Amino acid sequence: MKIKNIAVSVVLSLSLCSTSLLAKEKKVLLKVPVAFPTNLIGLGTPVKTFKEGLESISSTIKVKIYEPKKLIAPFEILDAVSAGKVNAGWSISGYWAGRMPEAAIFSAIPFGPEAPEFLAWLYEGNGLKLYQKMYDDGKFNVHVLPCSISAPETAGWFKQEITKKEDLNGLKIRFYGLGGEVMSKMGASVSLIPGGEIFSALEKGVIDASEFSSPVVDQKLGFHKIAKYNYFPGWHQQATIFELLINNKTWNNMSKQQKSAIEMTCKANLTTSLAESEAAQGPAIKKNVKEKGVIVKKWSPEMLEEFRKAWGEALVDLRKDEGFDSVWIDLVKFRKDYSYWNKNGFLPR
Repeated sequence: MKIKNIAVSVVLSLSLCSTSLLAKEKKVLLKVPVAFPTNLIGLGTPVKTFKEGLESISSTIKVKIYEPKKLIAPFEILDAVSAGKVNAGWSISGYWAGRMPEAAIFSAIPFGPEAPEFLAWLYEGNGLKLYQKMYDDGKFNVHVLPCSISAPETAGWFKQEITKKEDLNGLKIRFYGLGGEVMSKMGASVSLIPGGEIFSALEKGVIDASEFSSPVVDQKLGFHKIAKYNYFPGWHQQATIFELLINNKTWNNMSKQQKSAIEMTCKANLTTSLAESEAAQGPAIKKNVKEKGVIVKKWSPEMLEEFRKAWGEALVDLRKDEGFDSVWIDLVKFRKDYSYWNKNGFLPR
């Protein structure tokens, strides 16, 4: 009986302690404008999963999601969060590369790393520390968390077959991030158009070709109706990280438990988003080929080598920026050590 009484006392004490901690926590409503429609698998759906996961483990944090342009335009999310117009936002860091060239590194990198290595650098290397440092050095009043990751993208949708480097010369193409730097070196005329405007641009001939996301996302946006040639592999984005930005004042006013809930939810969301994205692509490609008349093409080894050489040329220019160069040096060092595992631990493809 004494043991039972002691056990009951301990449980009651813990319960009262927990209740006391919750009572001290201020309720937080995260108003989250997003850069991508939440019906797009692996691109927009992870923010809904984040909301569900966080609200299931925290009774003091709620999340309100705003679709693109409903509250803040996609390219304005960073500034809005930093200024406190909203206290959070969901986007992709490469959108800010015009002001911080290294920002593109934290979203997707030509020729890898793939998802496992990318996450290893972020969480076990210096990636996450450098990610936050970039925003701090840029005087942005935000706390950043990687909160989803997607499968490789397609290499683009083209109206005509591309067989050699010269076919890209003068081609008007929508292309994201560091991959866009490569396509410019290949002679293409590159623009970065928000996802919701790409179909119209293709239809009107404003652009001749485009990449955007994975097969299942591109299928929903209907690119196949205009450009039938879908190229693989997506050498420019073998994995793509999406970020949750939280205004520093909001973040700093949270309790330790609230911060931990958000951090753990984002880590879990990385797993969920990658699994969801990976599972959806095979059926999407199959449907494209069998039902929508898409012609799936693989880049030849020669073309991939051309892209790789152009990436090397683009890097020479990009590394002239001190911020980009410092992050790049750290990533290269990590990848050099990781390469021993990468070469020996996995089956050849």
